[in-house]
Amino acid sequence: MNPKIEAFIANHHLLSLATCADELWCCSLFYAYNPEEITFIVATDTQTLHGNNVLKNHTVAGTVALETKTIGKIQGIQFCGNMTLCEESKGLYFAAFPFSRVMNPTLWEIRLDEIKMTDNTLGFGKKLLWKRSASNEAGFSSPGD
Repeated sequence: MNPKIEAFIANHHLLSLATCADELWCCSLFYAYNPEEITFIVATDTQTLHGNNVLKNHTVAGTVALETKTIGKIQGIQFCGNMTLCEESKGLYFAAFPFSRVMNPTLWEIRLDEIKMTDNTLGFGKKLLWKRSASNEAGFSSPGD
């Protein structure tokens, strides 16, 4: 994966998620990043509107953004992927958010399939585009970077 995208994801912890099934809905979730699988691990209840949407339609999209008013510092990613229940990543999530252990959360995995990063630190409007490679399931290819 591109080191700029990897570093950006690793240095943040909050994403905005869009889901759609019976209704279109957005939410904010804390995430732990799994670089080996290129996934986000998030916690949310199946009874929430977004959780219920994902049970019916696993396709999701979202963003992770740096909040700044300085144009030259703007950075963020847009992503799309597939979100499924995932209980085997509790260790990773609890390492990132130890306080959540007492809540016994329902964990989900967002398998990142596409990422577009805007990084104005590389020049105004600079985009880094990545797509999960079919030949290397956990790898990314770079279309014209």
